[in-house]
Amino acid sequence: MASPPPDSDHWLVRPATIRRLWIGFIAILALTVLADFLVERHTIFGLEGTFGFDAWFGFIACVVLVALSKALGAFLKRSDRYYDGNGS
Repeated sequence: MASPPPDSDHWLVRPATIRRLWIGFIAILALTVLADFLVERHTIFGLEGTFGFDAWFGFIACVVLVALSKALGAFLKRSDRYYDGNGS
């Protein structure tokens, strides 16, 4: 299997492609949040009825999960020499 020439970049590495992807993702996110105006909400709690609740609740939940996983990783971390076989 021949490798590509070194001067040809993969399409996902090109700055123009990365910029287009960011713009596309931001546009999709904005349209998703704006679609909140078109949905009739049947809420149980008052907080659920706020504009963009699903978006900001999902973002906050993701941040909390990442923070918890970092804390758990720091708690469970072993030394670099853990598997060297010296018993300590």
